[in-house]
Amino acid sequence: MTTLAEPSPSTASKTTFWIGRVLSAVVVLFMALGGVMNLLGSKQAVEEMAKRGYPESAVTVIGVLALAAAILYAIPQTAVLGAIVLTAYFGGAVDAHVRAGESNWYFAVLFGVVTWLGIYLRDARVRAIVPIR
Repeated sequence: MTTLAEPSPSTASKTTFWIGRVLSAVVVLFMALGGVMNLLGSKQAVEEMAKRGYPESAVTVIGVLALAAAILYAIPQTAVLGAIVLTAYFGGAVDAHVRAGESNWYFAVLFGVVTWLGIYLRDARVRAIVPIR
């Protein structure tokens, strides 16, 4: 028995599926690294949050949210929910950077696009909902 999240010859090539997995892994690793840095209260994480007007107490909460989103996205059965949560997370990051007058907000947009591209390439259910021709 196969699940819809697994590739089938009629829906995607193995190459497409693996590109999707690699892109998704990059997102998960990025989020996990950031989440762990926040949870550990690293000096860099605290300083970056303070630059954007967030109190030190928010660092732990944001770290937990980042890890939770990464875990949801990494599990095939909850990957779509994870992608939605990550989209919200990256939207908040865009807001924080724009509000602080920083020009590097596009990294959050890029990771949002990579998040959905990764799941699109590896999950037939998403391709069925969003058919790009």
